[in-house]
Amino acid sequence: MISPTLSNIFLHYVLDDWFVKTVQPRMRGKCFLIRFADDFIIGFQLETDARRLMEVLPKRFERYALTLHPQKTRLIAFGRPAREAKPQGTFDFLGFTFYWGKSLKGNWVIKKKTARKRRNRFMRMLWSWCKKNRHDPIGEQHETLCSKLRGFYQYFGVRSNFKVLEVVYEYAQRAWRRWLGRRHRDGYISHKKFDNILARYPLPRPRIVHNI
Repeated sequence: MISPTLSNIFLHYVLDDWFVKTVQPRMRGKCFLIRFADDFIIGFQLETDARRLMEVLPKRFERYALTLHPQKTRLIAFGRPAREAKPQGTFDFLGFTFYWGKSLKGNWVIKKKTARKRRNRFMRMLWSWCKKNRHDPIGEQHETLCSKLRGFYQYFGVRSNFKVLEVVYEYAQRAWRRWLGRRHRDGYISHKKFDNILARYPLPRPRIVHNI
């Protein structure tokens, strides 16, 4: 097993340094590399350049006993759409889905939202946590749920992602109400009683943290 620090240094040589010194000078159009730990994306101005790299990249990794994830390694057309055209192509990176959308002025801009798998995984975690800890004091439950939601907002709180934050917030309320109700003999808690709980122990509402 290799430590994250050593892995990062190793990939800097295998990928980053090689891309700058060997790949970029041989490309006909502009290109760039963005890497975080072992996740990376490479952008190309020209499709021909992208296909050239796709031919040599697996060989580069094999040379150092590394492999590319077969399901995550693919070519995606992600150019700016024509003004009235329908955008094509999305990709996931670091928990976000990147896609083209219209700005308030009607211009095409790159937007991002929480990737579906990441969102669903967080919501399943909330449900399981509420179920497991339903008999804990409400104040303790509230403190932990607030921490989990704030952590989600802190990472995913970007401008084009507010609807997803709202979905997660509403789901957290439903999960909490469901499992608080299971503390009672009839397995149910009324809307009025739960509203009174929320008045005393409000969950943090969605907020945009990053103005990007």
